[in-house]
Amino acid sequence: MASLLVRAPAALRSGIQKMSLRAASTDFKTLKVHKPAPFVYNVELNRPDKRNAMNGAMWDEIPRCFTEISQDPDCRVVVLSGAGAMFTAGLDLAEQAAVLMSFNDESDPSRKFVKLRDIVARYQFTFTAIEKCPKPVIAAVHSACIGAGTSLITACDIRYCSEDAWFSIKEVNVGICADVGVLQRIHRVVGNGSVINEWALTGRKFDSKEALREGLVSRVLKDRDELMKASLDMAKLIASQSPVAVQGTKVNLAYSRSHSVDESLDYQAIWNACNLQTEDLTTAAAAIISKDPEPPVFSKL
Repeated sequence: MASLLVRAPAALRSGIQKMSLRAASTDFKTLKVHKPAPFVYNVELNRPDKRNAMNGAMWDEIPRCFTEISQDPDCRVVVLSGAGAMFTAGLDLAEQAAVLMSFNDESDPSRKFVKLRDIVARYQFTFTAIEKCPKPVIAAVHSACIGAGTSLITACDIRYCSEDAWFSIKEVNVGICADVGVLQRIHRVVGNGSVINEWALTGRKFDSKEALREGLVSRVLKDRDELMKASLDMAKLIASQSPVAVQGTKVNLAYSRSHSVDESLDYQAIWNACNLQTEDLTTAAAAIISKDPEPPVFSKL
């Protein structure tokens, strides 16, 4: 949690520190949050009339939501989906054009630079909050996932999609360089640097089959209903595990992506020197020894 607050832009930190500890769908204008299974939350992008385009409110509400979830002992796993006809059309271009136009009255290039940098940093933190959330996040993508949407899903831990899903790193087609995370994270997701460059330099569409083949997603389901069922089944399976072990695993996987093997091993040793003392180890071992068909019950974390 501390790392989230430290990395958040200053304007956002005060809002995070004051918010409540329970996610509720009524708290947000652009997101819908509900609990489809014990310890599983579904966070839904909820601007279906705008194809879930990411406006200013959504850029603010996503990090608020996921920071709140980070602190919520009733949540162990998140399924992230989109309401309506598509997952997301990406950046709300009409609103963003108005934001950029508002800087035209600023004559000093340095002051204009500071304002634009702060906006980009705030948008970047939106998806970093998903990556830093200790609860695993499963992206469930149906239909289109465009531009900033592709940045969003690369910050998630597991990515599923429906057969009709398609993707695009669209920014180059509208004259900008993608700047909210996809260029920085996708190399850790997709192993083929040539195809990454092709996607990013052309903005071309690629379908679910190509996304699966290149490793952007790990499963393709027939339709949206099967997609949500598979995502929920995976979330329930993860939620049935020790929350100490699951959250520790996510944190250490994330740490290892930006550190050497030796540094990561040292970090893991310190982490487990604490977490091997957990009661969950005894609970899990007892369930294995007893061969109980029911999964063990772990305390909230």
